Amino acid sequence: MAFFAVEGLTMRFGGLTALDNVSFEVERATIFSVIGPNGSGKSTAFNCINGIHRPTAGEVHFEGERISGWSCHHIARRGIARTFQNIELFGNESTIDNLMLGRHQHMTTGVWQGLAMVNGRTKAARDEGENRERVQHILELLDLDGVRERPVRELPYGTQKRVELARALAMEPKLLLVDEPSAGMNAQERTELGERLGRLRADLDLTILLIEHHLQLAMGLADRVLVLNFGKPIAQGTPEEVRRHPEVIKAYLGDG
Repeated sequence: MAFFAVEGLTMRFGGLTALDNVSFEVERATIFSVIGPNGSGKSTAFNCINGIHRPTAGEVHFEGERISGWSCHHIARRGIARTFQNIELFGNESTIDNLMLGRHQHMTTGVWQGLAMVNGRTKAARDEGENRERVQHILELLDLDGVRERPVRELPYGTQKRVELARALAMEPKLLLVDEPSAGMNAQERTELGERLGRLRADLDLTILLIEHHLQLAMGLADRVLVLNFGKPIAQGTPEEVRRHPEVIKAYLGDG
């Protein structure tokens, strides 16, 4: 079975079908892009994958295990992290504190363990030190060390998007869901983002599932692409195969 697989995923909200029998597979250490016009069901698919929505029908499998219907918390612990189209950060907290919040599932000490002395240091202190070392590595990886102590609300929008990506990476995911990462970015920031995501895949042996409205970025990064339109899959394949598909051309450019 594939590293990650979606089979017949369907999501209905009353009389509205947001996803209609969507299936795809993602191989380990690849980048898979999901594209489509606004309202095509891309974010709904992510919401079903990471446990925000319970799908009406279909299944999601990760490393051979069925995870559809699991809670967000259990899916995150299983090794799937996500960024959001709208930034979901604690604006009054510093960059490093936001990343430390992303490490919560790796904190092993409880209240009573934290009070117990181990070799002259509390286990809680050792635990925090090890997690801060990991967070520091991520800050350096994403060029955020210079803003580590600054409140996130003071940072430029593009930098805040990097902080959100860093917080997701702090969870040490095996599969990273990245939702519209270039939204609101200028051309230079978009180019840098593409280079950064490519490096992360290589440096961290990371598998990335990407939603992206900017076609050049999505096609340039992806090993394979799925195109949705009105909740239905209309094309799937390599970027070159998808780019030439008549249904994709019609969805984006119209009949003319």
